[in-house]
Amino acid sequence: MSNGIGYDRIIIEGIREDNKKFRPSDWAERISEMLASFGPDHKLHYSEFVHPSIIGGEQCLIVDRRLSETHPDAFKFILNFAAQNKLRLQEDRRVVKQEVDLDRRNGKPDRVSLAEIVADPLPVQG
Repeated sequence: MSNGIGYDRIIIEGIREDNKKFRPSDWAERISEMLASFGPDHKLHYSEFVHPSIIGGEQCLIVDRRLSETHPDAFKFILNFAAQNKLRLQEDRRVVKQEVDLDRRNGKPDRVSLAEIVADPLPVQG
């Protein structure tokens, strides 16, 4: 799980440092769509490096640190966006066990279903 400098993913919360909700409410989808692409099924597929998520009822953006190697400008843009808008960031300390169904036609993962999510207790921010 660790890449030597910490956890592999960063969570950018849709909550500002002053505890106000960030607007617009679809900000995480908008950022995720920058790196998304249309698949052979003509549906939009988020990148493995950036995707929106709801955590604790709040809109969040999950950013894989490998994005800094594959798309360094996008990684810098996302972190600068978070800093300029004073969004809360934290390491993604969740442990995810996934089951992957294979697409029989090409042997590539077709969909991922989350079988279990075990989260470390997060400190309460006051």
